[in-house]
Amino acid sequence: MFHYIALLRFTDQGAKNIKQSASRAHSFDEAAEKAGVKIDGQYWTVGAYDGVLILSADEENKVLHWLAELATAGNVRTETMRSFTEKEFVSIVAD
Repeated sequence: MFHYIALLRFTDQGAKNIKQSASRAHSFDEAAEKAGVKIDGQYWTVGAYDGVLILSADEENKVLHWLAELATAGNVRTETMRSFTEKEFVSIVAD
């Protein structure tokens, strides 16, 4: 399973239409899940970022495709990180 964490910042367009943010998020979640991407968590935040999106899928390209779809909608910019479960991390750093 491939896991990603995306830090989100509203664009001017996203900030202008902030009241529709939850509705847009639900639509994104539904479409992504139909395509095989699980939304493990979605949070609105305060501070340097406006939100956090946690996604996973059995194929890395599925996650990357939906992150690209999110970006092309024009409401947020993303800073994305590949993430690992404890088991995956231990395997990576094992001797």
